[in-house]
Amino acid sequence: MLEDAIIAWHAAVNNRDSAAAREAVTDPVDVSGPRGAGPISAAEFVTWVFDSGIRLRPVSWHPVTADTMVVEQEATWPADEAVTAPTKVATIFRVRDGAVTLAHRFADLDTALRAATPVAQDPT
Repeated sequence: MLEDAIIAWHAAVNNRDSAAAREAVTDPVDVSGPRGAGPISAAEFVTWVFDSGIRLRPVSWHPVTADTMVVEQEATWPADEAVTAPTKVATIFRVRDGAVTLAHRFADLDTALRAATPVAQDPT
């Protein structure tokens, strides 16, 4: 169930599928990345999917707990002509009832793995 929800999240983001993106996350969903952090609505998540233009290809999976996983990804921004090669990033995902409740993106896998321990222990 954990992996299925994260796979669905990636498919929704990469396919720019607004209905699937809305279903892939809780409302609100807790997000963080280079442009900010905090809870956003599912509708705001859909807007981010379209506005960011990001594509994320999972390259490695690192289970933390039954509901938390760190996924290393190759990120591309097709609309950004200055970035031509994929950039490695890593995202902590927490899943509840088949939907992503938390997606925190980090610049590298080691930082995400270190940050995942306190996230995994938070009961929310």
